[in-house]
Amino acid sequence: MDYLIHQPAWPEAETLAVDDGHFMGPGMAWPELLSAARQTATEGVGDAAARLLLLFPTLGDARLPDDASAALTTALAALTLIEEPAEVARMLLEDQGQWAPAHWRPADGVWINDGGHSYRNPSNAFTLPEGRLLEISSALNGGNRAPL
Repeated sequence: MDYLIHQPAWPEAETLAVDDGHFMGPGMAWPELLSAARQTATEGVGDAAARLLLLFPTLGDARLPDDASAALTTALAALTLIEEPAEVARMLLEDQGQWAPAHWRPADGVWINDGGHSYRNPSNAFTLPEGRLLEISSALNGGNRAPL
Protein backbone atom coordinates (compact mmCIF):
# COMPACT_ATOMS: atom_id res chain seq x y z
CA MET A 1 0.00 0.00 0.00
CA ASP A 2 1.49 3.33 -1.06
CA TYR A 3 0.30 6.54 0.60
CA LEU A 4 0.63 9.47 -1.78
CA ILE A 5 0.03 13.19 -1.47
CA HIS A 6 -0.72 15.40 -4.44
CA GLN A 7 -1.44 19.05 -5.02
CA PRO A 8 -2.82 20.33 -8.35
CA ALA A 9 0.28 22.48 -8.97
CA TRP A 10 2.66 19.52 -8.60
CA PRO A 11 3.73 17.59 -11.68
CA GLU A 12 3.22 14.29 -9.84
CA ALA A 13 2.22 12.84 -6.48
CA GLU A 14 4.80 12.31 -3.75
CA THR A 15 5.03 9.22 -1.59
CA LEU A 16 4.51 9.80 2.14
CA ALA A 17 4.72 6.20 3.27
CA VAL A 18 4.75 2.64 1.97
CA ASP A 19 3.22 -0.15 4.01
CA ASP A 20 4.43 -3.47 2.61
CA GLY A 21 7.50 -5.72 2.78
CA HIS A 22 9.76 -2.81 1.77
CA PHE A 23 8.14 -0.33 4.12
CA MET A 24 9.00 3.36 4.14
CA GLY A 25 7.77 5.71 6.81
CA PRO A 26 6.46 7.17 8.91
CA GLY A 27 4.70 9.71 6.78
CA MET A 28 2.75 11.75 9.32
CA ALA A 29 2.86 13.01 12.87
CA TRP A 30 -0.33 12.78 14.95
CA PRO A 31 -1.31 16.48 14.53
CA GLU A 32 -0.90 16.13 10.74
CA LEU A 33 -2.99 12.96 10.68
CA LEU A 34 -5.82 14.70 12.53
CA SER A 35 -5.54 17.79 10.35
CA ALA A 36 -5.59 15.79 7.12
CA ALA A 37 -8.54 13.72 8.32
CA ARG A 38 -10.54 16.81 9.30
CA GLN A 39 -9.91 18.88 6.18
CA THR A 40 -12.86 19.38 3.87
CA ALA A 41 -12.71 16.94 0.98
CA THR A 42 -13.64 18.17 -2.48
CA GLU A 43 -13.47 14.62 -3.83
CA GLY A 44 -12.76 11.12 -2.57
CA VAL A 45 -13.56 10.06 0.98
CA GLY A 46 -15.56 12.83 2.67
CA ASP A 47 -15.98 11.34 6.14
CA ALA A 48 -13.32 12.52 8.60
CA ALA A 49 -13.44 9.31 10.66
CA ALA A 50 -12.96 7.21 7.52
CA ARG A 51 -10.01 9.35 6.42
CA LEU A 52 -8.46 9.04 9.88
CA LEU A 53 -8.61 5.24 9.69
CA LEU A 54 -7.46 5.11 6.06
CA LEU A 55 -4.46 7.35 6.76
CA PHE A 56 -3.63 5.85 10.16
CA PRO A 57 -0.97 3.45 8.77
CA THR A 58 1.17 6.47 7.84
CA LEU A 59 1.43 7.48 11.51
CA GLY A 60 4.68 7.26 13.39
CA ASP A 61 4.80 9.62 16.33
CA ALA A 62 6.61 9.05 19.62
CA ARG A 63 4.85 11.99 21.28
CA LEU A 64 1.14 11.27 21.13
CA PRO A 65 -1.21 13.62 22.98
CA ASP A 66 -3.40 12.29 25.78
CA ASP A 67 -6.54 12.57 23.62
CA ALA A 68 -5.16 10.51 20.70
CA SER A 69 -6.81 7.34 21.92
CA ALA A 70 -10.20 9.04 22.26
CA ALA A 71 -10.11 10.33 18.67
CA LEU A 72 -9.14 6.94 17.28
CA THR A 73 -11.69 5.15 19.49
CA THR A 74 -14.45 7.44 18.18
CA ALA A 75 -13.52 6.67 14.56
CA LEU A 76 -13.33 2.92 15.21
CA ALA A 77 -16.69 2.93 17.04
CA ALA A 78 -18.35 4.88 14.22
CA LEU A 79 -17.10 2.72 11.35
CA THR A 80 -16.43 -0.78 12.63
CA LEU A 81 -18.14 -3.53 14.59
CA ILE A 82 -15.20 -3.94 16.98
CA GLU A 83 -16.51 -4.85 20.44
CA GLU A 84 -13.80 -2.95 22.31
CA PRO A 85 -12.79 0.04 20.15
CA ALA A 86 -10.93 1.72 23.02
CA GLU A 87 -8.72 -1.34 23.51
CA VAL A 88 -8.04 -1.62 19.77
CA ALA A 89 -7.24 2.10 19.59
CA ARG A 90 -4.79 1.74 22.47
CA MET A 91 -3.06 -1.21 20.77
CA LEU A 92 -2.88 0.56 17.40
CA LEU A 93 -1.36 3.67 18.95
CA GLU A 94 1.10 1.56 20.90
CA ASP A 95 2.37 -0.36 17.84
CA GLN A 96 2.10 2.23 15.01
CA GLY A 97 2.94 0.09 12.01
CA GLN A 98 6.19 -1.30 10.71
CA TRP A 99 8.50 1.50 11.81
CA ALA A 100 9.44 2.76 15.24
CA PRO A 101 7.55 5.88 16.32
CA ALA A 102 9.54 8.90 15.18
CA HIS A 103 10.30 12.15 16.94
CA TRP A 104 8.92 15.07 14.91
CA ARG A 105 10.11 18.66 15.08
CA PRO A 106 9.78 21.86 13.10
CA ALA A 107 12.80 23.02 11.10
CA ASP A 108 12.61 26.11 8.86
CA GLY A 109 8.83 25.82 8.55
CA VAL A 110 8.90 22.10 7.76
CA TRP A 111 7.86 19.16 9.94
CA ILE A 112 10.66 16.60 9.84
CA ASN A 113 11.37 13.43 11.80
CA ASP A 114 14.19 11.11 12.77
CA GLY A 115 12.72 7.96 11.16
CA GLY A 116 15.36 5.78 9.54
CA HIS A 117 12.97 4.88 6.69
CA SER A 118 11.11 8.17 6.34
CA TYR A 119 10.98 10.36 3.25
CA ARG A 120 10.54 13.28 5.67
CA ASN A 121 13.86 12.78 7.48
CA PRO A 122 16.44 15.12 5.91
CA SER A 123 19.26 12.85 7.16
CA ASN A 124 18.13 10.07 4.82
CA ALA A 125 19.65 9.97 1.33
CA PHE A 126 16.16 9.44 -0.14
CA THR A 127 14.49 12.38 1.61
CA LEU A 128 12.13 14.52 -0.44
CA PRO A 129 13.44 17.88 -1.70
CA GLU A 130 13.25 20.74 0.82
CA GLY A 131 10.68 22.68 -1.18
CA ARG A 132 8.41 19.67 -1.46
CA LEU A 133 8.79 18.98 2.28
CA LEU A 134 7.57 22.51 2.94
CA GLU A 135 4.57 22.04 0.63
CA ILE A 136 3.71 18.72 2.27
CA SER A 137 3.93 20.19 5.76
CA SER A 138 1.67 23.03 4.72
CA ALA A 139 -0.87 20.73 3.03
CA LEU A 140 -1.05 18.32 5.95
CA ASN A 141 -1.45 21.11 8.46
CA GLY A 142 -4.34 22.86 6.71
CA GLY A 143 -2.13 25.43 5.01
CA ASN A 144 -0.21 26.32 8.18
CA ARG A 145 3.58 26.10 8.20
CA ALA A 146 5.43 24.56 11.08
CA PRO A 147 6.64 27.11 13.63
CA LEU A 148 10.11 28.46 12.96
